[in-house]
Amino acid sequence: MASKFWQATLMLLLVTWPESTRCNGPTVDPPEDLVISDLGYLGYLKITWSPPASAINMKCSKRYQLEYFNTYRNSWTAVRTVRPEYNAQFDLMKEVRVRVYTLLSKPCINGTIIKSTRYIELVQKPSSTGVVGTAVQDFVCVYHNRQYLECNWGVNPKMPANSQQNLYFWYNGLKQAEECPKYLISSGTRSGCNFTGYSLPEFTDINFCVNGSSPEGALKTTFFSLEIQNHIKPETTEKVHLQTGPGKQLELHWEGQAASIPGSCLEWEVEHKQEGPDGKIASKQISTKQMSLTLPSDHDGQRHCFRVRSKVNKYCADKSVWSEWSPPTCHPEKKEVAPEPGWDMVPIYVYIAVAIIAILVLSLCVALV
Repeated sequence: MASKFWQATLMLLLVTWPESTRCNGPTVDPPEDLVISDLGYLGYLKITWSPPASAINMKCSKRYQLEYFNTYRNSWTAVRTVRPEYNAQFDLMKEVRVRVYTLLSKPCINGTIIKSTRYIELVQKPSSTGVVGTAVQDFVCVYHNRQYLECNWGVNPKMPANSQQNLYFWYNGLKQAEECPKYLISSGTRSGCNFTGYSLPEFTDINFCVNGSSPEGALKTTFFSLEIQNHIKPETTEKVHLQTGPGKQLELHWEGQAASIPGSCLEWEVEHKQEGPDGKIASKQISTKQMSLTLPSDHDGQRHCFRVRSKVNKYCADKSVWSEWSPPTCHPEKKEVAPEPGWDMVPIYVYIAVAIIAILVLSLCVALV
């Protein structure tokens, strides 16, 4: 019994020894002078701090653990760095929350890492300036066939008359934020921005903000951030070919997109409508990675119509936008029935002939009288 007691005691000492050593070892204070600087990059902020005064003369290696709340992911992001500064992306319409710990490591800590038990924290509230109810709505950007970007927004119903909206954008590589190169106008009001001819980088956060002015004061500023490759909308497939194959099979194929989007990055959706002799229509969607489709056609008297659309698959982008549907292609083709000729279909020269005959008859009647 005594032997088991001493074994348990020894095991407890072995488990708690590192922790007790750490508790009795050096401690460190959190950093000081935490500052968040807005450099005008529409949400890309610079975070700086100073080492704790108590650790300046220590010979230990000093590092820092920065934690900030990522509102895009709704979770905390942690970063370790040796520099007393860091840049991060934030949504300026929400709270900016940052905290920083001090970390000490060898040679003075015998190979372990000491983390300050306390941290320095800064919470920055979003701006409250701007007329209430004037933020733009439904901001949407579409990267048309990887050729040009177009962003649109809806006007808030509470927007004062004679308001003027402005769009600015920034990405890493620009020295400062730039204004929209070409505004889109709807009913005399700016409703979007067209970037045709302006090259924007893919796989890079591009920050946008829409602000403006009105007779009642500044409009509410709205911020957005996106990567344009996640907003690609392929061009419409114009040429879809349909023919019958052996065994009454229907063979469908279509021509590919321009080289701006690799074929391996596209997935397709085919809409198939079957119209029976009774006029009833059944519809279904078929997903495929190929640019062709073969389907059985077992029932005589049915009419089959197809149309095709595409989008970028998950292996090339996190999300995508469906293209417009192609024009429908049908088998058998519906024959146009020629309408019965009516008075409105009679050639004009017939009317002229009738008029001439009427005039001659009238003239003859007058002469006889």
